[in-house]
Amino acid sequence: MTSLPRRSAPPTWLVTGVAVIAVVAQLLVLYWPVVTVEGPVSWTDKVVHLLVFAVPTYAVGRALGSVRTAVVIFALHAPVSELVQHFALPGRSGDPWDAAVDLVGVAIAAAALVVRRPARRW
Repeated sequence: MTSLPRRSAPPTWLVTGVAVIAVVAQLLVLYWPVVTVEGPVSWTDKVVHLLVFAVPTYAVGRALGSVRTAVVIFALHAPVSELVQHFALPGRSGDPWDAAVDLVGVAIAAAALVVRRPARRW
């Protein structure tokens, strides 16, 4: 089962607000037209990609109450974002390894959402 248990009340304003902020931050990081990196790009770029997908996936999953919906949205967004960076944003380039790390971030968030669920009662 990939849905979180339904609560009687809608998500709180805090959970929804965090989800909105996480998605806006993700969009800014991924689609900012020019990124100037001083010195060689190291493994920190991959950590940023992991976080830029793990945090919004988790936050949106909590806000919607659905692991499946959040995973589908962000798993589709990962390769699309790299294609947009490569073909539509001058000064940016798409990287298949970034997309792979993005998907790892989605998987980590999905696992955290599933583990967070309370155990079912028989």
